Amino acid sequence: MPTMETVSIFLEAMAIAFWLVIGVAVLAIIVLYIRDRSQRRDAIRHNYPVLGRFRGLFSELGEFFRQYFFAMDREELPFNRAQREWVKHAGEGRSSTVPFGSTRNISVVGTPLFVPSAFPPMNDQFASSEPLVIGPHCDTPYMARSFFNLSGMSYGAISKPAVTALSHGCKAAGCWMNTGEGGLSPYHLEGGCDLVFQIGTAKYGVRDAEGNLDEGLLAEVAAHPEVRMFELKLAQGAKPGKGGILPAAKISEEIAQIRGLPRGVDGLSPNRHREAANVEELLDLVARIRRVTGKPVGIKTVMGDPQVFDDLFNAIKARGEESAPDFITLDGGEGGTGAAPMPLMDLVGMSIREALPILSDARARAGLKERIRIVASGKLITPGDVAWALAAGADFVNAARGFMFALGCIQALKCHKNTCPTGITTHDPRYQAGLDVGDKQVRVANYARNIVKEVETIAHSVGVSEPRLLRRSHVRLVQPDGSSLPMDQLFPS
Repeated sequence: MPTMETVSIFLEAMAIAFWLVIGVAVLAIIVLYIRDRSQRRDAIRHNYPVLGRFRGLFSELGEFFRQYFFAMDREELPFNRAQREWVKHAGEGRSSTVPFGSTRNISVVGTPLFVPSAFPPMNDQFASSEPLVIGPHCDTPYMARSFFNLSGMSYGAISKPAVTALSHGCKAAGCWMNTGEGGLSPYHLEGGCDLVFQIGTAKYGVRDAEGNLDEGLLAEVAAHPEVRMFELKLAQGAKPGKGGILPAAKISEEIAQIRGLPRGVDGLSPNRHREAANVEELLDLVARIRRVTGKPVGIKTVMGDPQVFDDLFNAIKARGEESAPDFITLDGGEGGTGAAPMPLMDLVGMSIREALPILSDARARAGLKERIRIVASGKLITPGDVAWALAAGADFVNAARGFMFALGCIQALKCHKNTCPTGITTHDPRYQAGLDVGDKQVRVANYARNIVKEVETIAHSVGVSEPRLLRRSHVRLVQPDGSSLPMDQLFPS
């Protein structure tokens, strides 16, 4: 049992420690007060020293508190909690059945409502999706098995375990994986899935020392049997008119070697391909890549002036159908990326909801529906979005961020800082350790399979035997007065 002397010494030590802590705290406050009063960059901190610092702290923490405590299930942007939870459940292989009723506000203008058939097929006549050929004039056409596929995410923008899990998951689900513009890594090939090699404006992975297209390297990429198609990226939805950005902090020795980049500087892509200043030169570049690879070649872009597509289709008709890109990936202005200037992300590029029907109609007028496949992209991550796109005229739908949610993304908005807490967009081994490839590849496959299954369910409900037989007449769009109109009246084919 401690003596009175021992207790007294202990209490004296505690008192000294207490006053020492108080002293350090007071000193820290005085230092912060002096610094805040003397600086001129922040008026709040200057006028309200120390206390003004809490405003910055709360502003930074606000987006995270809103996500968990204050935003309703369908309020948040860019993706709300209901969308993220659906992807999570799909990735876990759980049922999509929900109790009591929908939480979706179906009075929001533009909401698609599918038209159920009065006499739908019987259950043993369930709608099922079918493969579709791309590039019939190529030496090696591609028979694409799935209408729902993985959009471009580069190794470098996302991590090694993320790419590996996606590769294995796409193989299991039977869908293709777009490499993104960062070149072909061993991790893309590891799972054995079908790959679409994206050629960005910097031509990473197929460039010479000056950044020009190297046909020898292009042929080497095409020699991989997993590489089924090539996508010439002209623009993406989050930053049309500006090339990709990979911060120097995310460029490792391996990434630099794969891309053909020097280390220590940001990877900045040109805003366009220098070989393609008009539609004629674009068709020349497509033909060149197809000649070297023998495989389907398409383009990825964002709609601005629809006349550009009419010009492209007119040029194709003048040259002959064989000259056409084998597919067009249309990204919406609402498309995402790890990092982009806010004015481009917010203000430039037409929404996929408006652009897709326009492109589909332009293709039909040119008589190229069976020649050029349309791939729709831009926040289409749930079954309703995918079914709408097929009804609007798409042959395929690509998604990136839906697959990121399947990997475990929590929308922390740290993609460009190399501090992603889930290990998806960081090259810090400490964060990557939390991304279990074996578990996540199963979730990726489940997500893709469940999208296909649920879209087939919608197709069955409206009375068609295959999801690509969905038409605009099967969809009604909510109007400002709360009523809905058939999409084929709003966007007549």
